Amino acid sequence: MALKIRLRQQGRTNRSFYRLVVTDSRSPRDGKYVEALGWYNPIEAEDDKKLSIKTDRIQHWLGLGAQLTDNAATLIKRSAPEIIRTQTEKKVAQRAKMAAKRKEKKAKA
Repeated sequence: MALKIRLRQQGRTNRSFYRLVVTDSRSPRDGKYVEALGWYNPIEAEDDKKLSIKTDRIQHWLGLGAQLTDNAATLIKRSAPEIIRTQTEKKVAQRAKMAAKRKEKKAKA
């Protein structure tokens, strides 16, 4: 089961708000989800009432292999940039490790 952290649309016509959820990538946008991680209300004027996320739970799900969608990553970057920074550092470290492995393999041949 491929997990995604993405936005789930709620609300009514022209007054929608969103929940940040962990869900199976095959489920529909507004379908069932595993866990709600926060919410985003684009209509709200005050910044503190516009976005709320649970950073510890997001880190937990990312550690288990969940992937962020682009929109979810943008919202998380706005309120908790350290999560995105950690994800980027992991990718860079993995690429460096693979490059070193390829270089070592090439040197042996």
